[in-house]
Amino acid sequence: MKGQLILFLLLLLSCTPAKEDNQLKQLENEIRNLMDSVEGDFGLAFRLLDDADKELFINEKEVFHAASTMKTPVMIELFKQEKAGNFSLQDSIVIRNEFKSILDGSTFSMDLSVDSQEALYSRIGEKGSIYELMYEMIVNSSNLATNLLIEMVAAENVNQTMRDLGANDIQVLRGVEDLKAYDAGLSNTTTALDMMLVMEAIAENKVIGAKNMMEILSDQHFNGLIPKYLPKTAKVAHKTGSITGVQHDAAIVDLEDGSRYVLVVLSKNLQDEEAGKACIARVSQLIYAYVTEH
Repeated sequence: MKGQLILFLLLLLSCTPAKEDNQLKQLENEIRNLMDSVEGDFGLAFRLLDDADKELFINEKEVFHAASTMKTPVMIELFKQEKAGNFSLQDSIVIRNEFKSILDGSTFSMDLSVDSQEALYSRIGEKGSIYELMYEMIVNSSNLATNLLIEMVAAENVNQTMRDLGANDIQVLRGVEDLKAYDAGLSNTTTALDMMLVMEAIAENKVIGAKNMMEILSDQHFNGLIPKYLPKTAKVAHKTGSITGVQHDAAIVDLEDGSRYVLVVLSKNLQDEEAGKACIARVSQLIYAYVTEH
């Protein structure tokens, strides 16, 4: 009788990994069907932080224009350089609207009509703290704040910090609206895998200032993608990004039961951006259901 019980338990344990595999495969199929219903290209990276075996990747190494997701690496570099003594985040800098192209050094200015944070433009010539600008860069995705800050920390330093985190393909080359550089093919790029590693480093307190960054990311103003169909009890710390034909969201999700996961969904070549946004929100809903039901 004892031997039969042991045999039963061994069989039960041997079936568990297969069951998990089947559940993940079913989830993947559902997500792929959603993505296939939208004209465009998608990349996805998901990992349950408490159980690394539960992860899902779709086109995770496909290269996408980073859009505003690159602002999170800039924030990481800001906290790192403050710790190194380069400055204090409470220091103030002059808010200006003149920058140099990385292509030829020529000057350019930001266009108010394409920036999501208009308030800073009324303060040109005034001073603002580095922390305030960083907060606006993430929460309201201010392009003006981004250019001021990336100029201060230097894009090459941001890239090196990303390499140190194991994000080997992400490229942060410049700030925003450097049209000469854009026309020359010099743009910020990322993959879903690299952005997942970046968010995972913040979630697991592997970078300086991680707890503060979690709070800032949790204040995100744009919540129409990954958080859209999640319950209010789910705490979502995330950064979105969008340009023409592109919709991204990279998130750390904390659930009421203590479960935590990172989800990154990137898109490009969207013919219908509203359909792309709806797809990302539904994908997030499927991931949440998988985490809470299994």
